[in-house]
Amino acid sequence: MTDLVDGRLKLRHLRYVVAIAEQGSLVAAGERLHVTQPVLTRGLRELESILKVELFERGPRGMTATLFGEVFVDHARAVLAELRQAGRHLEELADGHAGTVTIGTFLAGASVLLPRAVARVKAVAPDLTVIIRHGGPEALYEALLAGDVDLVVGTLEPASNDRLRQHHLYYEPARVVARSQHPAHRRPGLTIADLIGELWSLPPADNPQRRQLEEHLLSRGLSTPANRIECGSFLAVRAIARETDTLVVMPQLVAETEPELAALPIDLGIVESVGVTLPAGRQLTPTMLLMMRKLDEVAADIRAAITGYAPPT
Repeated sequence: MTDLVDGRLKLRHLRYVVAIAEQGSLVAAGERLHVTQPVLTRGLRELESILKVELFERGPRGMTATLFGEVFVDHARAVLAELRQAGRHLEELADGHAGTVTIGTFLAGASVLLPRAVARVKAVAPDLTVIIRHGGPEALYEALLAGDVDLVVGTLEPASNDRLRQHHLYYEPARVVARSQHPAHRRPGLTIADLIGELWSLPPADNPQRRQLEEHLLSRGLSTPANRIECGSFLAVRAIARETDTLVVMPQLVAETEPELAALPIDLGIVESVGVTLPAGRQLTPTMLLMMRKLDEVAADIRAAITGYAPPT
């Protein structure tokens, strides 16, 4: 068995392999780390000698991680993230609530939950810097594991990575939404079948909400609207809904914060769990614990106010 704590493995080895994996070449990795290519090459050879495996394949398009390399790079990222977290934890213990917390977020939770929680945090910790990063779930989870993001607020999907843990906050229904001038708002006895022929903006086919909508339609003998736009950008979807007679699907709280849009009286049967995703086993810093407490407080208010928050049956 390879002993990685016998003193031969250095922190620089971990930084080298992560940079090579992310940059795809020794030249680019060297530029990022401000070291020369010969130094980087020598460090990689040292590490491969310690591990007794090849970590990267050299090809015409650069460096590609082998199976061993992929596994080791994942562990290297986790170790570096833990060390950064340890430094921040000590700094926060010394400085009280001064410091930084970085939060990743996507659509659900971004319009009401997170802004209110951040406001409450800043009220008690004005010296704390809160950084909010918006992006897709997969990119944010990768940043979370790398230590670039402290926690992610948004829709909770079934856990597929044992290195992540989830903290549920509330259930939020999805609504069919249109601008207030849309003729559908004036139709009596409106049903989902009445809307199939309308223009829709739908998430991409691999989006969980899209799959849930199609399952709902199929259960009623309906197909996916043929007259549709497929868009994964919320900003674009919102603009389309505000400027045209296009139907969109969005979380209830997001819809309620859009004064020019209104939900139609249609029950899609889509109820999503909203919460926080964290790295499994990573100790939370004092500022992260503060943010979690405020998220819990705001979520309690939302649970008391929102309609349809009960879990799906």
